[in-house]
Amino acid sequence: MKNLKQVLVLVTFSTLILACGGGTAKQPATADGFTDIEKEIKSEFGDDAYYTELTIIYNETIGNSISTTVTDEPESMKMEQWTYSMGNWKQTSEITLEVPDGTKAADFMFQLDEKINLNKLGELVENSSQQLTEEKDIENPKLEMAFIQFPKSGDIDKTEYYVKLKPENGGTSFTFSYRLDGSLIEMDY
Repeated sequence: MKNLKQVLVLVTFSTLILACGGGTAKQPATADGFTDIEKEIKSEFGDDAYYTELTIIYNETIGNSISTTVTDEPESMKMEQWTYSMGNWKQTSEITLEVPDGTKAADFMFQLDEKINLNKLGELVENSSQQLTEEKDIENPKLEMAFIQFPKSGDIDKTEYYVKLKPENGGTSFTFSYRLDGSLIEMDY
């Protein structure tokens, strides 16, 4: 009976570790995976947070890491840079913005909502991967980096999504840039 209890405790503990070990770091580079990453970001910073930068980097060893510059009070002109790696958020610095006279700080920031979101970015990673497979005969390209480029002008319609992929076994990286509506601007390598 004592051995059975030990086995049950060990199985329960192992299951808990496996269940908690994946999370955001192990989300696939897909629309669904990036939607889950967006949920993690909103869980940390709230649904109404404002961003000037948001990047997802994939590393084979540690999985996904996130870098973002965020605030929940845009008119304070104070923002914080945060990174997420291996299940933990860490603030790396504080930033004070400068914006042209007569403008609002929020005009130079974006929110994760229906217009700009990680679901679309994940969808574009999938499209880029498919394009590489079809056009360059590269099987299983891997995500290196994906990010949202918000324009310095504050014109939300000029926001761009970037996807950087590399062949599974290394080699030349391919960078795709897309307009906000998801239309391809260019593929570069």
